[in-house]
Amino acid sequence: MMRNSMIGMVAGLVLSTAIAIAADKPSDPQIAHIAYTAGDLDIKAAKLALEKSKNETVRAFANDMVRDHQAVNDKALTLVKKLGVTPVDNETSKALIAQAEKKQAELASLSGSAFEKAYVDNEVAYHKMVNDALRTTLIPSSSNAELKSLLETGLKIFEGHLHHAEMLAHTHH
Repeated sequence: MMRNSMIGMVAGLVLSTAIAIAADKPSDPQIAHIAYTAGDLDIKAAKLALEKSKNETVRAFANDMVRDHQAVNDKALTLVKKLGVTPVDNETSKALIAQAEKKQAELASLSGSAFEKAYVDNEVAYHKMVNDALRTTLIPSSSNAELKSLLETGLKIFEGHLHHAEMLAHTHH
C-alpha cells in the first residue's frame, strides 16, 4: 500500500539523487548496508503507521511491511555473517537515513486520514525509489552471487509492495 505522496515525491527526489551519487559501483559491503538500511527505514515508517492509524487496510499493509522487510533483513544479516562481510556505512545509506528522519517527523505531525494518505503516498514513492535503485545500481553492482540473489528476491517482494501501496493510494485519495 502506499505512503505519503508529497512526502514521497520529495523523499524520492532526494533519495534517488543520493543513490545516483553512490552509483559509481558500490562495493558489496556498501550494497549490503544500503539494502539493510532501506528495509529498516521502511519498518520504522510501518511501526509509526501501526501507532497512529486506526484504518484496517493501512494497518494490514503496515504489518506486511514489517514482516517482509524484517524477513529480508534477517536473511541479509545471516548472509553477511556467513560471508564474513561487514556492511559498510556510506553516503547513500546516510542520505537515506537523513531523508527518512525528516519524513518520519512530517508523518508524526499528522493524524487521521491526513496521516494515512501521507503514509501511503510515501510508501509508493519510497518503493519506487528503492526498487529503481535495486534494479539499476545495487543488483548490477553486486559481485557476490548470493547477495545478488537475495537482492533479486527482495526486489520481487518490494514490487509487490509497490503494487499494493498504489492500490491503497487510490482508495485514500
